[in-house]
Amino acid sequence: MKIRYKNNKLEKSVVDAKSIIKNYGTRAKLVKQRLEEVKAAKSLADFQFMPKANCHELKGNRKGKLAIDISANHRIIFIPNHDPHPTKDDGGLDWSQVFEILIESIGEDYH
Repeated sequence: MKIRYKNNKLEKSVVDAKSIIKNYGTRAKLVKQRLEEVKAAKSLADFQFMPKANCHELKGNRKGKLAIDISANHRIIFIPNHDPHPTKDDGGLDWSQVFEILIESIGEDYH
């Protein structure tokens, strides 16, 4: 999948291994791993078979966004970068048609 970032600062925080360690400390290894998994995926549907990533759609005031686990409390928050978002007949997001995402935050603890 293709990854875009909300802003240059966020993108620069993961530009290389040194930046990831500097910005995410003890979570750096998992941040790097999750980003590599996203890049390697053909579509968002691939994450349905990665239980440790626990990719899930958010609810409430975050409806329309998704999260991938980095650790027990920290997530990568993103949205499908498609206009309009691909949907199934029932109106839900069609994960198999999401080929590009826009990462809004990394390491967020929204709990």
